[in-house]
Amino acid sequence: MAMKQLDTLLKFEKDNEQRCADQLKVAENEYQQNITRLQGVADYRLEYMKRLSQRAEQGLDSATYSHYHAFIAKLDTASEQVEIAMRQAKALVEQSKGIWLKQQQKVKAVELLRNKRLEKIAIAAEKTEQKMFDEIATQQYIRRNIR
Repeated sequence: MAMKQLDTLLKFEKDNEQRCADQLKVAENEYQQNITRLQGVADYRLEYMKRLSQRAEQGLDSATYSHYHAFIAKLDTASEQVEIAMRQAKALVEQSKGIWLKQQQKVKAVELLRNKRLEKIAIAAEKTEQKMFDEIATQQYIRRNIR
């Protein structure tokens, strides 16, 4: 494979690696946002439960209690939904990480292939240069012996 083709392939694979890394960052950010949301819902639920407890100490009617209870149930539902979203986001992070790692392997393979090709080119150039020096030395030797 020609160097220009290897360079093009390497650029393509590195661009893909960057795209995969960007997708992994997005997935990780989404996962962290879901963790924050879950903590926020849990904190709000705890605060609401404290309010209910304080109001219960002061006495509250059944309608108010039902209102508090219904709202806490809605918070529990929201918490469950955020947990589902968090698990999905975690799965996406793992999937994106696997894709990114595979892409890194591709980049390393192309880099290795490119480096081996450069090495072959350098060896061939050295051999050509050595042949040229040998030819010059031979010509000089012949000229000296002719005189």
